[in-house]
Amino acid sequence: LGPAGLRIGATTTWSDIARADLPPALDGLKLAAREVGASQIQNRGTIAGNLCNASPAADGVPPLLTLEAEVELQSTAGLRRIGLDAFITGPRQTARRADELLTAIHVPATALRGDSHFLKLGARRYLVISIAMTAARLRIENGVVAEAALAIGACGPVATRLAEAETAITGHPLDPARITDDMVTAAIAPIDDMRADAGYRRHAAAEMVRRTVAALTQKEAAA
Repeated sequence: LGPAGLRIGATTTWSDIARADLPPALDGLKLAAREVGASQIQNRGTIAGNLCNASPAADGVPPLLTLEAEVELQSTAGLRRIGLDAFITGPRQTARRADELLTAIHVPATALRGDSHFLKLGARRYLVISIAMTAARLRIENGVVAEAALAIGACGPVATRLAEAETAITGHPLDPARITDDMVTAAIAPIDDMRADAGYRRHAAAEMVRRTVAALTQKEAAA
């Protein structure tokens, strides 16, 4: 953690993240870290592995999207950094070349502001692949949303930011009701699978986004 932001090494485990002393903007990522499989998986599984696996239901991706994360790719030809939104290109597909290793994740200093939250919906409480998951990072100034970053996963081929919903709440007092179902469903492309059908995912996704924002509303009120 420095003036330029936060660098997370590729082999950082989910247990490392869950235990780390990090700014409130990383609370959502820490909550996601506690949802990655069982504790044994959290002790061995790494943040780079989660991203390179590129599952549409990868728990780490939505909170990292709200943090404007970039991935660092290293090869004998040199080093390059690209946004996480450009790195994951489809289910199990990334922009990593065959000669590259993902060596770190970078969060810019501007994304370390505000507070964050993460919610995951599954068929049971633990050890489950997501039906839907949502992340939010909000910066509140004088009771008004000065900055909003919302993301959703497991409801399309890749996790995605919710630009329309972000715009709807920015510049206003924090109110989850400003986020409509249409704002969320327009940004996702859920499928029918063994965990849930597309219609259920659409309904759940919109409600989960509002609940994620509502959790931050409660934290703001308690502060």
